[in-house]
Amino acid sequence: MSTPTDPMTADGAAEAGAVPPLPAAASAAAPVTSAAAPVAAAPEAAPAGVAAGLAAGLIEAEAQRRAQQADSQREVLFADELLPGVGGERLSLRQGLTAGGSVTFLTLMTLSALDELESAALTTLAPDIRDAFGLSDGAIVFISAAAGAFLVLGALPMGWLADRCRRSRVIGWAGVVFSVMVLASGLAANAFLFFLARFGVGVAKSSNNSVHGSLLADTYPIGVRGRISAANFGAARTAGALSPLVVASIATLAGGADGWRWPFLILGLPALAVAVFAFRLPEPPRGQHEMKSVLGEVVEDAEPMPISVEAAFARLLRIRTVKTAIVAFSALGFSLFTTSVLANLWAEDHYGMSTFQRGLMGSLGGAALLVALPIVGPRYDRLYHRDPARAVALLGLCILPGAVLLPVQWFMPNWVGFMLASIPGAVFSSVAFSMVGPVMQSVTPYRLRGLGLALAAVYMFFIGATGGAILSGLISNAYDPRVAVLVIGIPATAVGGLMMIRSASFVKNDLSLVVADLREELAERDRQRENPDDVPALQVNNIDFSYGPVQVLFDVAFDVKKGETLALLGTNGAGKSTILKVICGLGTPSRGVVRLGGRTITYVSPEQRGKYGVHLLPGGKGVFPGMTVRENLEMAAFRMRRDAAGRERRFAYVLGLFPDLESRQGQRAGSLSGGQQQMLALAMVLLHDPEVLLIDELSLGLAPVVVQDLLAILERLKQDGLTIIVVEQSLNIALAIADRAVFLEKGQVRFTGPARELAERDDLARAVFLGREGG
Repeated sequence: MSTPTDPMTADGAAEAGAVPPLPAAASAAAPVTSAAAPVAAAPEAAPAGVAAGLAAGLIEAEAQRRAQQADSQREVLFADELLPGVGGERLSLRQGLTAGGSVTFLTLMTLSALDELESAALTTLAPDIRDAFGLSDGAIVFISAAAGAFLVLGALPMGWLADRCRRSRVIGWAGVVFSVMVLASGLAANAFLFFLARFGVGVAKSSNNSVHGSLLADTYPIGVRGRISAANFGAARTAGALSPLVVASIATLAGGADGWRWPFLILGLPALAVAVFAFRLPEPPRGQHEMKSVLGEVVEDAEPMPISVEAAFARLLRIRTVKTAIVAFSALGFSLFTTSVLANLWAEDHYGMSTFQRGLMGSLGGAALLVALPIVGPRYDRLYHRDPARAVALLGLCILPGAVLLPVQWFMPNWVGFMLASIPGAVFSSVAFSMVGPVMQSVTPYRLRGLGLALAAVYMFFIGATGGAILSGLISNAYDPRVAVLVIGIPATAVGGLMMIRSASFVKNDLSLVVADLREELAERDRQRENPDDVPALQVNNIDFSYGPVQVLFDVAFDVKKGETLALLGTNGAGKSTILKVICGLGTPSRGVVRLGGRTITYVSPEQRGKYGVHLLPGGKGVFPGMTVRENLEMAAFRMRRDAAGRERRFAYVLGLFPDLESRQGQRAGSLSGGQQQMLALAMVLLHDPEVLLIDELSLGLAPVVVQDLLAILERLKQDGLTIIVVEQSLNIALAIADRAVFLEKGQVRFTGPARELAERDDLARAVFLGREGG
């Protein structure tokens, strides 16, 4: 048997495709017992030949990997009419609202309008607040954009809650906090308290992006999402269009240095009333419209598992439409969120515009947007119905004109020209921005919709709004607002438009992944209904996994029955250890599902999977060498620290399994033999009474007598009904302990069946022994 490679090399660089199998000529000359022998006996010219062979093998392996990756991406590309929301009968907005009920739409639209009313109030009153607190231009720009930055702090918790809790309650409580913080803004006695109030407003407003979008997507059909988003955004902009005049009028009527406070005090009361009503909104089934479109029925998960933010983000950032769209809108955010504030400052300082004139400028821009939204929303839905790629490209084409229109506006000779020239660019950018929700909703897995929208908010408001606010504030203080807008706005708008157009080329493939996932979910539901007593203890299906841009697992699928032992076999770099990482949560697949006892755990955190009974014994060093055997066990049992009696029972159990360790509890783990250390590592895992035990390279570097002792332990665990998956290099050991075997080669499953049948396959058996495909 060939000498096993270091596990870090085998399952890191090798599984990433960096270490190909040895060329046939080099391997054939090697005795089975030693892969190193031919190198020592070869003539001096041999190393050059071997190096050339390895280089050729590397090039061939990389070409094969790229071909596999391309095939993996193409195989899930469905015809357009099979994609969710594409083809079929078109819906009117009235029909869409009737299907989901208008109450949810009207309530969320009102909350969005009040949000916009409050934001526009701050924009219009920025010069008055600056003068009242004696702030610089840069300071008021930063505070004005701070609510956008504070959205980031609330986005992740709100998205997490949206994917786990009843969304109406999240919206209701967020609305209550929002109204209280708006009132606090008007009562602030100094700039610091005003800043704190803005902090609260920003955190509360974060529900508008993640929770509102998630609820709307599950309430109303796919075919009206563009119009729903346009109507929602249009209502908000209507409030924004009216608010400069309303706010300026209230502040003018109140008069004095504190006149700016009254708009905030008045706006907080209706927001509170609507928030209280939001608690009563209905909760629709998650992903119902995608399921109806693709499957014709709704498959509900009665007991959804908790979602890890880290796993969700890892999956979302592998969706190419999501990645490019959030980059596009992050770039757009650099100018979109700060340009209006800088425009008001420039209007007062350069053109001498009064508060009322600035309010008029904002109202005209909002009115023009209201004309554009009823055109773009239906247009987006029509294009999506025929070709989703064209719908996404439309948004990029809306963004690009702003790069040309910005310098036109800021070099106008008078305030009238400045005001009128501000309208087209603002309309184009805002129209595109209003459609970010439908784009994200279409390609995001329905279980992750809240966190998907939260991820977009983090990038747009943290990178876009905060980054734009800081840069524009610095440049504005050093030069003037016009320089800040032109230096930041032109490249940011151009990048945003081009990236959005690029994302259009990915959307069909990403929608195909949605279709594949939904079909698999339906098939699994039907299988569990037909055979409720035959649900696998563990199942992986359609798993793709990548290390960065390098894909190493391709459509891997197998299951393990309760009480069964499964051996994962294959050459070095085949993906064996990687699939164990995916199962225990240390890696998130870019496609596919992991189930435990029939329940989806694909997005469950590793520590949570441990609580459900999935435990991994990693290859290599699994103990703390500087601690004693007893201390290692106590460290492993840290989670049981509040149950002293239960912990002692588990200690007694594992020490009974490994009597050699019981007499060495005071000995340092580093002084144990390799076999004893492996026993200790296994004992540390068994302390947790696993349901599924994953073992990576059980026999690696161990003497045969030690391996026999470990096999006896595994046989006892099998008799106790423990489900085991073991990665092995040795076919003989796998045959001794496994009921079934799965053979992996280059990230793909080549064989699944009884272990004895694998031994009869000469080509696969030779690959296990020689580290290459036999021939």
